[in-house]
Amino acid sequence: MIFNILISMSLSGIGLYLVERYPEMATAEVHGVGSPLAVLARKTNAFPSGAVSHWQLLYDHHVKYPIKLQQRAQMQHDALELVKSLCMEILELDDAKAFSLFQQPLLIAANLGTHEIIEEIVDVFPPAIWASDEENHNVFQLAVLHRRENVFNLIHQMSDYKHLITRYIDHPHDNNILHLAGKLPSSDRLNLVSGAALQVQRELQWFKEVKKFVQPGQKEAINKDGKTPWMVFKEAHEQLMKDGEAWMKTTAQSCTVAATLIATVAFNAGLKVPGGDSKDGLSQFFNDTSFGVFAVADAISLFSSVTSILMFLSILTSRYSEDDFRVALPRGLVVGMSMLFISIISMMIAFSSAIYLVFGYLRARIVIPVGSILVLPVTLYVLLIPLYQIITRSKLIGPGLFGKQSTRILH
Repeated sequence: MIFNILISMSLSGIGLYLVERYPEMATAEVHGVGSPLAVLARKTNAFPSGAVSHWQLLYDHHVKYPIKLQQRAQMQHDALELVKSLCMEILELDDAKAFSLFQQPLLIAANLGTHEIIEEIVDVFPPAIWASDEENHNVFQLAVLHRRENVFNLIHQMSDYKHLITRYIDHPHDNNILHLAGKLPSSDRLNLVSGAALQVQRELQWFKEVKKFVQPGQKEAINKDGKTPWMVFKEAHEQLMKDGEAWMKTTAQSCTVAATLIATVAFNAGLKVPGGDSKDGLSQFFNDTSFGVFAVADAISLFSSVTSILMFLSILTSRYSEDDFRVALPRGLVVGMSMLFISIISMMIAFSSAIYLVFGYLRARIVIPVGSILVLPVTLYVLLIPLYQIITRSKLIGPGLFGKQSTRILH
């Protein structure tokens, strides 16, 4: 009991010491809690897979808690070492008892996405990969149900057994793994992606990835309700797709208005250059370097804003089919928003150049305050980078979300 409390308190280093001194602790089970390995499997934040986001890690490392980051790395190292130690002690038991002790932590890890525990267990005891819960869901079916891509990706590290393990049928609904991919996940997993349209894209990517590993007959298999996997998907995601269409249209309309305003301003600025025209029709600042910066920045702002408008118009006129949600719509949104951001920054540069041309050399008291104020939009743009990154990753995440995580052979 004390050993389990230490693990719950993330004191894996002390737990590792106790296992070395008292090996019998590794196989002791507590009613309602399970073995120490099961307790450790619930501590998702003790492993790299349960770590905070990249942005939070970067912030902690450089700004807030550089020492705390080192402590987290040590905690994760101790937790992995403790898992290995517990697995080795369980291996000393007979196969039936070992399978029993490995089953619960393995399924817990699959539910919560702690792939490190699954890898360690299967590495020392390969038969554990065939463990299933009371509804006959194995590790990969649980990973699909709960959208744990880091667990499902372990299938890429398996040998030909992966074609057997995907044949499991659950009880009592007779769903295969592709039926489970067609179900709507819990809201906490769905909301990891911002926006209903990008959530639909993520769901379609999951369905397509799982489809690669099932047998041809499973793709059109009928469950107990008489539904194929694709029928399950369409029924479960019908409302989400409607919400995705509405979200995409609202976003595109708002961005179109902003891009149109920028295009109008950039077009007018190009016709009415600062300083007026000389007798030969050229600007009085034609030979000034700042005028060249103004002209280039204004042209970039105009062309990028027009490109943005065209991309958002293509979104508004889309058919909103499943294929559109998977590729065309996210790509259009990424390109449109990228061009919009470029046009905003270019417009700020063009405006700064114009202010410098008009007031530059003689009126520093005007140029400096105006230049300082221009920092505000740039700062707001930087604050929007995490949101923009989410949208960009949602477009690029197709090849990046799934795939082999390491060269380690699972089974």
